[in-house]
Amino acid sequence: MPDIASPALTLGVIGAGTMGRGIAQVAAEGGVDVKLFDANAGAAEAGRAFVARMIGRQAEKGAITADAAEAMAGRVTVAAELADAASCDVVIEAIVENLEVKQKLFAQIEAAARPETIIATNTSSLSVTAIAAACTRPERIAGMHFFNPVPLMKLVEVIPGLATAPDVTSALIALARRMGREPAVSVDSPGFIVNHVGRAYVPEAGRIVAERIAAFDEVDRIMTGAPGFRLGPFTLLDLIGSDISVAAMESIWAQFFGEPMYATGPELKLRVTGGLYGVKNGLGWYAYENGKRVEPPARPTATVRPKLVWLMPSEIDPHITVDLTQYIVAQGIAVDRSAAPPSEALIMVTPVGWDLTTTVCDLGLDPARTVAVDMLFGLAGPRTVMVTPATEPAHAQAAQWLMAADGTPATLINDSPGFVAQRIVAHIINVACQVASRGVASPADIDMGTRLGLGYPMGPLAWGDKLGAGVVLHILERLEDFYRDPRYRPSPWLKRRAMLGLSLLAPNGTERGT
Repeated sequence: MPDIASPALTLGVIGAGTMGRGIAQVAAEGGVDVKLFDANAGAAEAGRAFVARMIGRQAEKGAITADAAEAMAGRVTVAAELADAASCDVVIEAIVENLEVKQKLFAQIEAAARPETIIATNTSSLSVTAIAAACTRPERIAGMHFFNPVPLMKLVEVIPGLATAPDVTSALIALARRMGREPAVSVDSPGFIVNHVGRAYVPEAGRIVAERIAAFDEVDRIMTGAPGFRLGPFTLLDLIGSDISVAAMESIWAQFFGEPMYATGPELKLRVTGGLYGVKNGLGWYAYENGKRVEPPARPTATVRPKLVWLMPSEIDPHITVDLTQYIVAQGIAVDRSAAPPSEALIMVTPVGWDLTTTVCDLGLDPARTVAVDMLFGLAGPRTVMVTPATEPAHAQAAQWLMAADGTPATLINDSPGFVAQRIVAHIINVACQVASRGVASPADIDMGTRLGLGYPMGPLAWGDKLGAGVVLHILERLEDFYRDPRYRPSPWLKRRAMLGLSLLAPNGTERGT
């Protein structure tokens, strides 16, 4: 077994493209000697020069000294032959995502490598076990999935295949840390951790837009508001490219044999068919001119002012009612506190999980005067006001004016169980619970992987704990009941913890196989 802490450790990197260059750079910064190889003439030398420039820029900015930069850059050399790179202590492959091509390469690496050499694949979508099947020593093979751009993305997924030796996994964890990365261990499962959990955000947003609940730009603003996502789902889709994103969605869905929880929708596929890829070709969900996004025109905010509001107490959290009451009064609008709404009052409810139509019918409220406000994530904006087909426009406009009266934008949406943010966040948490239930990774690694790999404001399991597992379960059950769609069925892993009052992020306790 190679000594990962040794100053003499050498790493072979096969493939000098974007990922290979990034891996070589962080390895050199971690004090590892790197031999960079690429089958294309001149590619390895170009990769070495690129790494040297990137390290040099750090010295120019004062992040490291010139001497340190020179030493780091000097650790990266070019391997003239595959055998030179394959003879290293550890080899990381970073070539095209094609199983047959990778299997052929791994057989060649193994033939040239020492028996104790660890060989890792940077695959993001292929089975590590399948890649290792072409080798005679599959116990030396594992996955080491870096994220792009490697120097900026701190996460590395370490993936043992079915035959991988435990000490190989431990060595790659240590190597990741030496490179300054945070390792998260995943079993060999479709999408590993990050790409598995990532199957929730964009597909659920696509369904919301397909149902005409809200426009795509409204969904983006809602999700980058109170929930705190750095990028809205459609901004993210345009940035990555819908062709790449939809292919990944379809791949995960197919590898799980049509699991409804991971299904995308025809509206996303149609845009790929139509060539609406996003930033890469200047036309996606958003339009782009000279590389800059053209924002859709703002929808006007209503100017109708309500005279009186009757507020239905929250069934989830009394603080919701208190906070909203204080806000309404601060805008100079009276709040009626009688048992039943007066005939002249705007009726406001704050459902969690429920759609407004069901709420109105179950509670016997006047559908023409009733609106819903999403308060699960607080009063941070943009705020969401929901209406039904029976809501009179004057009351809808009055509610929108009221929720925007302090200058915070308020978005008017059509009826949906869970509004927009509730159903998207609950779906993300549910998928993460499924990842945990399959034993793909520990709860801690699922959350770390999601935060570092996807940039979410919180790990999904910690988010479930913050909202309350029972609240998340309630939202999912309302979605499942309303749509009769198995996509929304709650994970048994989530359901048991909600029923028992347990944390989602806590270790699995005495459960077998954990």
